[in-house]
Amino acid sequence: MWLLDQLVEARVSDAQARGEFDNLPGTGKALQLENDALVPEELRAAYRLLKNAGYLPPALQLRSEIDQVEQLLQLTEGEAERQSLNRRLRYLLLKLGEVGRDNHIMREPYYRARLAARD
Repeated sequence: MWLLDQLVEARVSDAQARGEFDNLPGTGKALQLENDALVPEELRAAYRLLKNAGYLPPALQLRSEIDQVEQLLQLTEGEAERQSLNRRLRYLLLKLGEVGRDNHIMREPYYRARLAARD
């Protein structure tokens, strides 16, 4: 073991003996590990840093807003509101298509229904 590793182990052991780790938030709970296997290893630290700082890439921001509008559509009963939300949803889907991250046409109910009917 390297000298630095031994020093760290000694300090951690001393802190444990003094009870400094006893009342930490999340004690006794499972760790919430993220699956970042698809992120290149050299980018993982940077991605975590950006995520912890609250930054979302534009495509993920759009997807989040699309999900919110879709949920609102399911709850909305007024026709004028539904039309407004549908316009907003189409705009967001087109914008997402410009970002090039999603096949937005498959999210349109009309096209999805026609494809399902072909089977």
